[in-house]
Parts: sequence; structure tokens; C-alpha cells
Amino acid sequence: MAVKIEMVKQTEVKKLKAISEIAFTETFAKDNTPADLAAFLAQNYNYTQLEKELANQNSFFYFIYQQKELAGYLKLNINEAQSEASVNDALEIERIYILAAFKRQGLGQELIAFAEKVAQAQNKRQLWLGVWEHNLPAITFYKKMGFVKTGEHIFTLGSDDQTDWIMTKRINDKNSGGL
Repeated sequence: MAVKIEMVKQTEVKKLKAISEIAFTETFAKDNTPADLAAFLAQNYNYTQLEKELANQNSFFYFIYQQKELAGYLKLNINEAQSEASVNDALEIERIYILAAFKRQGLGQELIAFAEKVAQAQNKRQLWLGVWEHNLPAITFYKKMGFVKTGEHIFTLGSDDQTDWIMTKRINDKNSGGL
């Protein structure tokens, strides 16, 4: 399996927007109203918002490719870019999405391992993320990857306030070198 992870360039916002909308829709359309889904996509995955996030020096986007095909993406945040007030030694996995056609091929594990390396390079000691309380496949995956539930927060999708679990993973304190 030829897997490659590359940082998303500012000039790739069109590709980022497309994969963001497809992956989010594949994951959540069946459990949410079309109006809430459309509102969320319009608010969070428009060009202006994505360009702003790409320009933030404390946010990092990565595409993952399998056999040269775009299969998913990852968004990581540190410091004030984190979506929740968090401790300074944490890195947030804000978005981790694999397209449906590429699921169950180990790409999620690749992205979690990559996030750990980024966290170590940034001198962070823990990873955290929010996952919808009803997304049982994702919760199972994160538990398998060593995450534990440490709290909850509200995630608003359109007009629907949903509960996300905060899941945290302590990581090795050794710096694995640069990326």
C-alpha cells in the first residue's frame, strides 16, 4: 500500500473544500437533516473560512493519498487555534476524515500515528479530539488507538446542538525528531 501524507498548500483550497464536503456528507448525512447539513457545510467549508484556517500558523492540514489517489485529510491545531480551551501541552485533531471508498484500509491509523509525530515535534504530550456521541465506529476506532473519554462539549450542526465526547491520548514524551 503506497500511502503518502502531504501538507495542504494554500493554493489547494479548492481540493480541500471538495474533500471536506464529500467526507463530511458521507459521514453524517444519514443522521442529520438536509437543511442542517447544508447550513453546516456553507458555514464551515466555504472558501473564505478554509483560506483563513489554512493561513493560521497554529493549524496544519494534511492530505493522505493511497496509490496517488486522494483518500482523506487531517486538520491539527495547537495553542489558540484549538476549538476548546485546552492545556498548552495538547494538540487537537479537529478533523480526521477518510473517504468511504478508502475506509478500513489502515489510513486512519496512519493519520493518528502522523498526528502523534507532529505533536512530539511540537513538544506536546497529549492528543485530543471531539467525536459525536452517536458515531460508534469512530469511538471504537479511537479507543483502539488509545484514546479515552475525558469530557464532553456541544457541537452545533446547523440548528442542531449535538454532544461530542472529548477523547484524549497521552503520547510518549520523547521527541521523535522533525517532520
